[in-house]
Amino acid sequence: MATKTKDYYGTLGVKKTATAEEIRKAFRKLARKYHPDVNPGDKKAEEKFKELSEANDVLSDDKKRKIYDQVGFYSDNIDAATAEAYARGGGAPGGGGYGAAGYGGAGAAGGGGQGVPFDFQGFDFSGFQGGGKAASRGSGSEGFGGSFKDVFSGMFGGGGRQARGPQPGTDLEYQVEIDFWTAIRGGVTRLEIHRQEQCPTCKGKAVLGGSMECPECHGSGQVTQMGGRMKFNIQCPRCGGSGKVQNACPTCEGAGVVTKREPLSFNIKAGTRDGQRIRLAGKGNAGTEGAPAGDLYLIIKVAGHKLFHRVGDDIHISVPVTVMEAALGAKIDVPTVDGVGTESGRATLKIPPGTQTGQKLRMREKGVTSATREGHRGDQIVEVKIVVPKVQDERSKEILRELQKLNPEDPRAELLAGV
Repeated sequence: MATKTKDYYGTLGVKKTATAEEIRKAFRKLARKYHPDVNPGDKKAEEKFKELSEANDVLSDDKKRKIYDQVGFYSDNIDAATAEAYARGGGAPGGGGYGAAGYGGAGAAGGGGQGVPFDFQGFDFSGFQGGGKAASRGSGSEGFGGSFKDVFSGMFGGGGRQARGPQPGTDLEYQVEIDFWTAIRGGVTRLEIHRQEQCPTCKGKAVLGGSMECPECHGSGQVTQMGGRMKFNIQCPRCGGSGKVQNACPTCEGAGVVTKREPLSFNIKAGTRDGQRIRLAGKGNAGTEGAPAGDLYLIIKVAGHKLFHRVGDDIHISVPVTVMEAALGAKIDVPTVDGVGTESGRATLKIPPGTQTGQKLRMREKGVTSATREGHRGDQIVEVKIVVPKVQDERSKEILRELQKLNPEDPRAELLAGV
């Protein structure tokens, strides 16, 4: 009975040569996308998250990953020695034949393996691909390796429950939209999140009351599995071989945590930037059995403003000036981010004589107070936009004609020089 193996590398989208850091980053990226809290009620996302967690559990552990790479699947019932022997034998524990020594390496009761008893009584090896020919030549590894892997994959591949133990809480991530002025001057923002909290009934233990007889193995601690015509007596996956299980908590249904909506208020520091990531330690999902809670990460999305454009800690603004102000120079009032509440302030800017349209003038330390550099404040960059007057009366036209005669400059002379 063949069991389909799982491609953990493919699940996480990494190569088999991926480093531990690359695996960690790949899991975190996908986990945020498919986490049940981000996709409430989405069964497909929930199943995908379980697959990601399973893959990460194996590949992030050096010992588990080595066994997975050697055997092609992972189970807690496979030890490192068995996997090593399997790999050395080209896909078969013990290397060459499949006599008593070969199977002992795979976990015979007295052979230094996991101590899993096998009952081969009445088994016909010719039922496997190449089994008959291999037996007649005395070369079991030649024709039996693939089927042997399939059988042991089915036996060890799991699906049963493993011992839980304390499980740290997972991290949460939310995007928070704030207005322009709150980001500039700071303030308090409120948000409602969905997070897992410790079950109030079982206090995160997932079980209540005393133990009872395991309904899977009926107290024996072992269950029987069939692989073709081969019968295996293995440790019960539900009770872990103890023969007893505890009653699952009815409130959390054995999860140890319950999902709740929680209002949250947090401070926005003055100078917070768009895209900034704020970490609130211990505000993520609760852990079980006393394990620590995860963290909450808030991704800040800052709204724009009709006048100001922020670049880092600098403020950019376009200011119109008249032809006369640009030509003769002037002192003008311009809006700034200094002010109270949602009101802007103002400051005086000197326009040098001969200023051209598009020219940028800097107002030192009139930008945003930095949230990351103590005592630092950005600048305000003012782009000059010259506004040409609409001349309608004849007197004004005469003055402009006279001005043109007094200043017979051709602004296109350089442009046309090479034509």
